Amino acid sequence: MRVMVFVKATEDSEKGFVRTPETAAMLEAMGKFNQELIKAGILRGGDGLKPSSQGKRVAFNGPKRMVIDGPFAETKELVAGFWLWEVKDMDEAVAWVKRCPNPMPGPSEIEIRPLYEMADLL
Repeated sequence: MRVMVFVKATEDSEKGFVRTPETAAMLEAMGKFNQELIKAGILRGGDGLKPSSQGKRVAFNGPKRMVIDGPFAETKELVAGFWLWEVKDMDEAVAWVKRCPNPMPGPSEIEIRPLYEMADLL
């Protein structure tokens, strides 16, 4: 089963990356975790995202398109990073997320969502 694992944004992540001893330690811990995922054959891809202030959204309404510049409101609804994993089931994905170092300096959340497979659509 493939799952997308979202690191939810926080006020800190929306400020952008600043190298400090704390963030360097977080990056090192996350690098070690990513190596474990690779060794286990789970990691298919992933990366961190720049703050929403550097992003854009395109709103669709029939044939109309409207470009919306960031930053976007409701930080708790934004994504700061992601992984694409191949796991045997949701329980395995949850077990891996529980092993993950906290991706933010303060409280944070990680969301796991299964991807549709072709069999789901036929």
